Amino acid sequence: MSAFFIATPTVKSAEKYQAYGAKAGATIAAFGGQFVTKGKAEKALAGSCDHQAAAVVSFPDMETLDNWYQSAEYQALIPLRDEAADMTLIAYSVPK
Repeated sequence: MSAFFIATPTVKSAEKYQAYGAKAGATIAAFGGQFVTKGKAEKALAGSCDHQAAAVVSFPDMETLDNWYQSAEYQALIPLRDEAADMTLIAYSVPK
């Protein structure tokens, strides 16, 4: 069953966010992940929106997504991520 995550960042440092994005992208690709789409938050249609952007990243399955997130390569980027942005990452599985 395929899986994906949605990242919703509020950027604190554009320079650090750009560095994080480049490094995180390489770790995602190494685990077979692919960026599906990303975009700037424009407005809330229902509820509230407290982030600036969103990105959707797909993986072959939840195990691979988990392996990416727990990998030493990605874990090493978390301090940079936390300096760059306040970010929520939520994982989803795609029903069969």
